[in-house]
Amino acid sequence: MNINEIRNAAQRCAGHVRRTPLLSSPFLDEIAGRRIFVKPECLQHTGSFKYRGAHNAISQLTADQREMGVIAFSSGNHAQGIALAARQNGAPSVIVMPSDAPRMKIDNTRALGAEVVLYDRTNEDRDAIGAQIAEERELTLIKPFDNEAVIAGQGTVGLEVANQVREECISNAQVLVPCGGGGLTSGIALALEHEAPGMKVRPVEPAGFDDVTRSLISGQIEENAQRAGSICDAIITPSPGEITFPIMKRLCGPGIVVPDENCLRAMAQGFTRLKLVIEPGAAIALAAALFHPDQIEGDAVIVVATGGNVDAPVFADALNRFA
Repeated sequence: MNINEIRNAAQRCAGHVRRTPLLSSPFLDEIAGRRIFVKPECLQHTGSFKYRGAHNAISQLTADQREMGVIAFSSGNHAQGIALAARQNGAPSVIVMPSDAPRMKIDNTRALGAEVVLYDRTNEDRDAIGAQIAEERELTLIKPFDNEAVIAGQGTVGLEVANQVREECISNAQVLVPCGGGGLTSGIALALEHEAPGMKVRPVEPAGFDDVTRSLISGQIEENAQRAGSICDAIITPSPGEITFPIMKRLCGPGIVVPDENCLRAMAQGFTRLKLVIEPGAAIALAAALFHPDQIEGDAVIVVATGGNVDAPVFADALNRFA
């Protein structure tokens, strides 16, 4: 992959994808002990950055591929992005989703016109299920992170960040990114390498699901021992991708691992101080900036809040306990 693929994705996404702002609050700065700038991709179409990659990938399909349809597997955010982008491009979509995904994500995916196939993430293999359906129905599989068109689309977040940090006169800072398989993390890192080389991307993961952090330490792809058990459903993956990991290994700084409770605390702060609704996995980078400041360098940090598709009881719990 190269920067031109991300620049081309930005052209395809123009007029379709929202340019999300860069937000700040003196109250958050005080907690963190440095300036915090939050990029709220929870305000993106379908409530997540995933629409970027979905739109870029589906807009490049041939007419025959669009007519046959697409398939994806996702806990919900990639699902909704694919469902919307497919509908906009006149393509049917099938989404393989874990049965324990947040009800909002399942309902929204169906409402956007997708056929939803549920599976047990603990005992069943989503890749195998998706591959079988794709073959039987001749559908085009669009993976959630290990797909170059998807990575390029997610990388448009990095292009926006590069422009926005220049407006804020920031030349050196760490960029904290919630990380599952690494599509967004690697895409942002590629974009910043060329457009804002003083920015260093740091992947952030939930405790117990730190495959990327461990992979960066060992220098090879590591897997998680379990597939469920964190409130950060959006960023629980078996391992980093074959395409994404080499990019992260070359360009990213060490990973940061955050416990679930701090994600809930960050959700409450994001709502109280910025009026944002952020889901647990999407709030993990903000949690790292606020509650793990000793692991971050510099007097400013950029935080990507990747999505806002959270069930009401979970969000209410965060506010009741920590707001």
